Amino acid sequence: MNILFATSEVYPFAKTGGLADVSAALPAALSRLGYKTCVVMPAYRKAMESEQNIWPLGVDFAVPIHNKTVYGSLLESRLPNSDVPVYLVKQDEYYDRDGLYNQKDEDYGDNCERFIFFSRAVLEIIRLLELEIDVLHSNDWQTGLVPAYLEIFYRQSIPYKNITSIHTIHNLAYQGVFWHWDMLLTGFDWRYFTPDMMEFYGKLNMLKTALMFADGITTVSPTYATEIQTPDFGCALDGVLRHRRNDLQGILNGIDAELWNPTIDKWIPAQYDTCNVFERKPLCKAALQREFGLNEYDDAPVIGVVGRLAQQKGIDLVAEVIPYWVEEHGVQWVFLGTGDPWLEQRLQALAQLYPNNVAVKLTFCDRSSHLIEAGCDMFAMPSRYEPCGLNQIYSLAYGTVPIVRQTGGLADTITHPIPDTLADGTANGFSFRDADPNGLNWAVGQAVYCYKNDHPVWQQLILNGMGQDFSWRNSALQYVEFYEKVRGQGAGSRGQGAGNR
Repeated sequence: MNILFATSEVYPFAKTGGLADVSAALPAALSRLGYKTCVVMPAYRKAMESEQNIWPLGVDFAVPIHNKTVYGSLLESRLPNSDVPVYLVKQDEYYDRDGLYNQKDEDYGDNCERFIFFSRAVLEIIRLLELEIDVLHSNDWQTGLVPAYLEIFYRQSIPYKNITSIHTIHNLAYQGVFWHWDMLLTGFDWRYFTPDMMEFYGKLNMLKTALMFADGITTVSPTYATEIQTPDFGCALDGVLRHRRNDLQGILNGIDAELWNPTIDKWIPAQYDTCNVFERKPLCKAALQREFGLNEYDDAPVIGVVGRLAQQKGIDLVAEVIPYWVEEHGVQWVFLGTGDPWLEQRLQALAQLYPNNVAVKLTFCDRSSHLIEAGCDMFAMPSRYEPCGLNQIYSLAYGTVPIVRQTGGLADTITHPIPDTLADGTANGFSFRDADPNGLNWAVGQAVYCYKNDHPVWQQLILNGMGQDFSWRNSALQYVEFYEKVRGQGAGSRGQGAGNR
């Protein structure tokens, strides 16, 4: 089986979020399983300035955009430590910019046009490079038009007849919604601008287009696949997703077991495994406290937070409960990331109020994120919704006990300790249901009590988490099974006529 992975970002070429990690890790994992894979992405300025070796292919192409013709060319590279080709679509007017999608928090005004061009380029590459593709796997709204172009413009040509299209939703909240006149840029006839195809409340919706035209749909955790079929989580596309429910599957993302592995991690001061975690992990905790300017108390629980500082991540809930846990229980908190300015300011104010117990770094760096995972006792992720989440899985690998809200991938990966889950060895963290300060307070209280008063259970939670396998190999095998299932139904077999937006 030959698989082409179309994506708007790939680590380490260009990254804004978890999509880039998946776009590198999944094709590489599929390749290690023996499948021929390749990746297509735009040649952003960041990609061209990366340390990756990139060379021109000498292949030019043209794409019609409404009443003009836009020209591009192809570059090639490789995913690091693999033989997986990465084809970069070079078109400097679209991609030679400071940001991938926006600048100074403002989206580029021509984003629709930029990714129309990229989506057409993905299909053209198959013909130009004479690729024999069985599965065309597109991702998120930026490649949402790829399944539609395949069906409407390319399906009848020989290289495309038997291609199965798969589309993955990484976060349903981002849909690529543009005004209706942008339909002219796509080249599609207006007859496709209907509620059961591309139209969404009078606008063009690129993600919805993928959901209506792809042969199969995946998202990044089983629970999220169920949640997005409900009005609370469906972002107004729950009707479409219920219509496609038989073609939808949630597959949990994996983690890079070479990069996130405390036994070989170059960024932590003491490597460890399940045999010596209780002797060596405290060395990482002390180093973390020193680096972040916290009191170096070995018996103080340290809770870490890494990622986007936003309401979606429940950071406002964390800020609400911090004073109680600092003043009454001496809990220390460490934050790394950037996000909503008002939340950044609130966390900085807490750090000034409690300088020995709260530390905030409004930036992101790999070394600090690894040190937090290794040095903290607990990791908080009280997200209001979380399609998959990776930091809770990193935490498990590092023996850092997660405290999470039961949603999406957090519900699929973290099991609360009760007698049954302790007995069967599945308990690995603490979870709560209600997205409010009371719910988070309850879960933190459970974790802090266990940490201070029930050492056998605490140690069992750590060892249970470290013993789980969340490698990409498992996820890749599930993708292969899904590819084969959808291919068995025949290319172009998707259902239409949802009748719901």
